[in-house]
Amino acid sequence: QVQLVESGGGLVQPGGSLRLSCTASGSIFVYAMGWYRQAPGNQRELVARITSGGSTNYADSVKGRFTISRDNAKNTVYLQMSSLQPEDTAVYYCKQSRPVRDYWGQGTQVTVSS
Repeated sequence: QVQLVESGGGLVQPGGSLRLSCTASGSIFVYAMGWYRQAPGNQRELVARITSGGSTNYADSVKGRFTISRDNAKNTVYLQMSSLQPEDTAVYYCKQSRPVRDYWGQGTQVTVSS
């Protein structure tokens, strides 16, 4: 059973930055990893994704502001978020994509407010 643990969320003012971390209980080396978010009343949406080879893709709403990266030695994927806006407020989830199924973390709350 794979466990994903997110951390780094919190309250930040508009224009601020946060770095989220997602650490897996096992190796992430061969798997694509992604960050998703869900705001109240909305569907969960892709924020950023990184393949095992390091290719990345982003939601249009976060391009140029967010950066996803991975450290396979630490079994950890990161989401560096800058120029945060109130519309970025959501619960952020980490996902590991495997051939048979996906695994999700429990989520971490990000609130952008003055």
